[in-house]
Amino acid sequence: MLQIIVEAAGRLPSFADAAFALHLAGVDISPRHVGRLAHEIGGEMAQKRDDKAVAHRRRQLPVRVAAAPEVVAVEVDGGRLRTRAAVSGPGVHQPQNKEDKVACLVSLHSDRHAQDPQPEPPPSFTEPRRVQRVVRQMKGLPGEHPAEAAGPEEAPAPPRPEPKAPPVTAAPQRLVGTCVASMHDSRSFGPLVAAAAQERDFYQAKRRAFLGDGQAYNWSIQKGYFPDFEPLVDLLHVLCYLYLAAWATGGEEAQRWSLYLAWLRACWQGRVGEVIEELRVWEGRLGKPPPEEELKEYDPRRLVGAALSYTSRGQE
Repeated sequence: MLQIIVEAAGRLPSFADAAFALHLAGVDISPRHVGRLAHEIGGEMAQKRDDKAVAHRRRQLPVRVAAAPEVVAVEVDGGRLRTRAAVSGPGVHQPQNKEDKVACLVSLHSDRHAQDPQPEPPPSFTEPRRVQRVVRQMKGLPGEHPAEAAGPEEAPAPPRPEPKAPPVTAAPQRLVGTCVASMHDSRSFGPLVAAAAQERDFYQAKRRAFLGDGQAYNWSIQKGYFPDFEPLVDLLHVLCYLYLAAWATGGEEAQRWSLYLAWLRACWQGRVGEVIEELRVWEGRLGKPPPEEELKEYDPRRLVGAALSYTSRGQE
């Protein structure tokens, strides 16, 4: 029963919604009682998580799987949460935007290949409408803009995409995924991720990958706790920067879309150096953003400069 109550509290927007859903399931409980239990159980879970990090540092954390997985990936990213002051009574006090950090640890089944089994980007990365939707969601673009600040999602429909590549028949299969999350800073978050990896014996896997976006703290965690994991840049973030930079170059819509596809294909195939050189050419044409000038959100100089900075940081 506790598990049902706490899961309802964690998944639904409010304790009141959780209490209502539980009432429909035949559990008579008040929103305040749901909140008390959620905080109590959540505090216990967070303490267990932190205790595992201490045990890992002391080399006392046991492995809890029977055999080490063959292929593993550790994926790290951050998000934004709206928080309020704790222990301040009912209502919202001192609201703030803060960052949470989440790591997903995945074991996989993956065949070995003599050649790249998918040399072309996935079809979903080359379908105009889907790409626009991803950019809008990940970059937080509003649905509408004034005419003078129109964003790329308002552009006319791009030309039909190129023919889809044949599906990969031996794509990696996700086996088990677990998560660890915290609102700690990156220095404290790294040990939590390392402890979760130790419990699942990730360090003994034959093939290991670490996935992150361009945030510097992600790669500090990789170098500090996962140095022999293959570092990979999250291509969804790369996609967003490249799409916006291609839009910023101007010209016909078909030209922008072709430029985006060429840059994406080069990054997918590991030829990011070529993209960096082309972005530098465009930066020379458009001009570097003046450090003292506050540019508009969709200023072409800003978009190209951001893509150049991101791809340069992630080149390694």
